[in-house]
Amino acid sequence: MYENEINRRRTFAIISHPDAGKTTLTEKLLLFGGAIHIAGAVKSNKIKKTATSDWMEIEKQRGISVATSVMGFEYRGFKINILDTPGHQDFAEDTFRTLTAVDSVIIVVDAAKGVETQTRRLMQVCTMRKTPVMIFVNKMDREGKSPFDLLDELEAELGIHVRPLSWPINMGMKFKGVYNIYQDKLNLYTPNKQRVSETVAVDLDSEELDKMVGSDNAGQLRTDIELINGVYDPFCVQDYLEAKIAPVFFGSALNTFGVNELLDCFVDIAPAPLPVESNERKVEPHEAGFSGFVFKIHANMDPNHRSCIAFVKICSGKFERNTPYRHIRLDKMLKFTAPTCFMAQKKETVDEAFAGDIVGLPDTGNFKIGDTLTSGETLHFKGLPSFSPEMFKYIENADPMKTKQLQKGLDQLMGEGVAQLFTHQANNRKIIGTVGQLQFEVIEYRLLHEYGAQCRWQPIPLFKACWIESDNEAQLKEFIHRKANYMAKDKDGRDVFLAESNYLLQMAQNDFSDIRFHFTSEF
Repeated sequence: MYENEINRRRTFAIISHPDAGKTTLTEKLLLFGGAIHIAGAVKSNKIKKTATSDWMEIEKQRGISVATSVMGFEYRGFKINILDTPGHQDFAEDTFRTLTAVDSVIIVVDAAKGVETQTRRLMQVCTMRKTPVMIFVNKMDREGKSPFDLLDELEAELGIHVRPLSWPINMGMKFKGVYNIYQDKLNLYTPNKQRVSETVAVDLDSEELDKMVGSDNAGQLRTDIELINGVYDPFCVQDYLEAKIAPVFFGSALNTFGVNELLDCFVDIAPAPLPVESNERKVEPHEAGFSGFVFKIHANMDPNHRSCIAFVKICSGKFERNTPYRHIRLDKMLKFTAPTCFMAQKKETVDEAFAGDIVGLPDTGNFKIGDTLTSGETLHFKGLPSFSPEMFKYIENADPMKTKQLQKGLDQLMGEGVAQLFTHQANNRKIIGTVGQLQFEVIEYRLLHEYGAQCRWQPIPLFKACWIESDNEAQLKEFIHRKANYMAKDKDGRDVFLAESNYLLQMAQNDFSDIRFHFTSEF
């Protein structure tokens, strides 16, 4: 029905460990797509342009990404949607949720550091969801591990077969360029942050190659390519789509090198929007009826208007402005007059969007993460968890004159899924639970700068928060009564048990066998 529009969509996330160069790579992809005309050197203070995708004030100050940004651009007739995710582990939850909204993933690996912890964890999510993965080995213009060692490490650490589709000629100070195996072309390296280096078609056996890169480098390249063709099976697109093999590209994102090869190959082979599982049935992208789910909510994208935006991944059909759609959880029809699409913080109103696209819907409190919108059919998309927090603090109002502002700020920030809010049943105090320490700083910073509210933290020694439910009403009642000092409610009013230690949690599980303890809020 909307076959052509949907087939030309490519929606993917860029993930990596912090500092591997993920945001820089996003910038350069946007540069090729003509979406931006000068790339902001993310860490350089000389250029006062900060990276397009890091637009929150705190991100500009620290030079890290703390929220997933969504950006779209056109390239070679394809509509590309990039989701740039936070690399910092304290924001892993935001990244896990983003992975539910994409059809494929590009992993960025630092050539010197190889595979790092965060990359491993994110790869597990991709493996679990069978998401096709491409790997970009970044920072080849610095000294790093040998390319063959890196390939072995990628296979061992990420648990996936790899196949190089480009190959570096030397590295560090002697870096000469990349041979594009996928297109049989040679890319000669000239360090330049804004311009693209030259590409030449070259025969590996020709003398031309020796002249361009020197006979030692040319000899080494011939040996390497022969070895690659001997060791690795020929590249098969189907294996990539089934997440059995990951193509590997080498380059330097900061110097805009090797990025074009990655992008060209990506639009050729990456999957168009894929079917999405719902609790009721499998939803195909080409269906006529519209459906989509909220995977992220962001407050204050525009500091002048205190507004929230719900990011919706369209799973099937076509979304149209001013058309009423059914909000499944609230069972009511909602109409959107100003849906937007993004170029990081710059938004444009859209009249229509198709399966694979991400649209932003202004939210006045109707949405929660995981909500479904459809043309009418009852669907519930699955796999959008909130994880049990591992760090807890009481949050207190530091300025009694600003109680309302603090309350509003907390409501909106918790709606984003930045952290979780629990209300202690014994003393009615509010507890914030997070996955990492950095989130407390971000909450405090944003409450002050976006809502004018000041907060104080007080530590609380807790081991885990777990959601509880049971078919045995009497036992549930007794549990809540006996554990009254350790009970809280989450923001949706569900019962949460705050265990002070692993031992107390195990005791509770043994003593109350009919109660189910959940460590993610999705059950």
